[in-house]
Amino acid sequence: MKTKPNVLVTDGNSRASLAITRSLGAYGYNVFVGDKNKASLASSSKYCHQAIIYPDPVLHPEEFLEKIASIVNTYDIDLLIPVTDVCVIPISESVTLSNMSCKIPIPNRDTLHLAANKNKLVKLASELGVNVPESQTIESYGDLESLKISISYPVVIKPSRSRVLVEGKWKFTSVDYAENIQVLTSKLKNIHSKIFPVMVQERIQGPGIGAFYCYEHGKCITKFSHRRIREKPPSGGVSVLRESIGIDPIVDKHSQILLDHLKWHGVAMVEYKYDEERNIPYLMEINGRFWGSLQLAIDSGVDFPRHLADISNGIQQYRNDPYRIGIKTRWLWGDIDLLLMLLFKNKHQLHLPNGYKSRWRMILDILIPFGRNLHYEVLRISDIKPWLFESKTWIKEVFSTKN
Repeated sequence: MKTKPNVLVTDGNSRASLAITRSLGAYGYNVFVGDKNKASLASSSKYCHQAIIYPDPVLHPEEFLEKIASIVNTYDIDLLIPVTDVCVIPISESVTLSNMSCKIPIPNRDTLHLAANKNKLVKLASELGVNVPESQTIESYGDLESLKISISYPVVIKPSRSRVLVEGKWKFTSVDYAENIQVLTSKLKNIHSKIFPVMVQERIQGPGIGAFYCYEHGKCITKFSHRRIREKPPSGGVSVLRESIGIDPIVDKHSQILLDHLKWHGVAMVEYKYDEERNIPYLMEINGRFWGSLQLAIDSGVDFPRHLADISNGIQQYRNDPYRIGIKTRWLWGDIDLLLMLLFKNKHQLHLPNGYKSRWRMILDILIPFGRNLHYEVLRISDIKPWLFESKTWIKEVFSTKN
C-alpha cells in the first residue's frame, strides 16, 4: 500500500528539476526523476526515489508521450511536473494524459502557445498597457528582399518561438544581435524558413529582472523576484549569480495584468529588462515552466514546488509569502563557463552592454568564492552527489571540446 504520494519530475538534467526533487523529496513525496538518460543531475540526489528513462522528447515526441503515460500508470503517479518547454508543451497537448487521474499543474495548451510566441505576446502586452520594447516582425523568409527596419541599431533578433518542430524534431532557436542592416540581413538569411516569423526589437540596455509567480486558475498564490548579477554570456543569457530583491511595483502590476488576463495556472517566470536611463522595465517574455534559478526562491523562503504540490492537492491557502531580501545563489560551473568566456573572447564577441563592469573586475568577482548570504545552487554538502555528477559532466565536456 502506498504511504507517500508519488510525483514524476521530467528533465532530470536541469537544475530546476534538482531543486524540485530536493524540495518535494524533503516534503514527503516519492520523487521519480525522468530523463532520456538514467543517470542525471536530479536522479543523483538522495531525494530521488527512482530514476526513469524515457525517449528523447526532442527527437521522438510521440514516443515520449506514450512512455510518460505508461510511467504514470505503472508507478501510480499522483503528480506530474514537466520542467522544460520540450516536455511542458507536448504534455499540455496530450489527450491521453489529460484524461488520466494524475494532476498536471500547467496552463492549458492555448495559453502556453500564446505565452511562448514572443510576437503574439508583445502584441497582447501592448494592448494591455504593459511596457514592451519597440518591435517589428518579419513574417516570412520572403520578406527579406524588401527589408526595412525603423528601429535604431543595435537591434535584437528574436525568433517568435524558442523551439520549433521541424520535420518531426524540435529545433532550438536563440537570440542574436545586429549592429547594422547588413549584419541583420545576413543573419536573417541564415535562419531556417520554418523559424519565421522573427521579431526585430530595440536593444534595452540595463539589468535583467525576473518576476516569478504561482497561480491557481487565475488567482495569484505567491510571488518572488530576483535580479541577475552575472549572466553567461554577459550580453544576456542564463544567470549564474543572482540575488533576491523586493518585487518592483510596476513589474508586479504588469505581470499580474498579463497572468490574470491569461487565467494562468501553475508557475510562471516573467522576465524584464530595466532601462535605467528611461527608468522603465520592459517585458521580455513569459515562460510557463520552472526556471533554472528556482533554488534561489527556495533559499529565500518561497518554496514554489511545495506550493504547486499543495494547490494540486487542494490544500493551498491564498497568500504571498514574505521572503528574505539579499540572498544570493551561485551556479558554480556556469560561473566558471563565464570566466572562460571573459578570458578567451574579445569584447566584440561578448557583446558587452554599455556601462558593464570591466572584464578584469568581473574576473576578480568570479574568483571570490564566498560572500554574505551566498548559497551554491547545486553544491550542497548535505546532498553532494548532484554536484559530483555535474562536475564530472562539465570536465568531460571541456576535454571533448578541446579534442
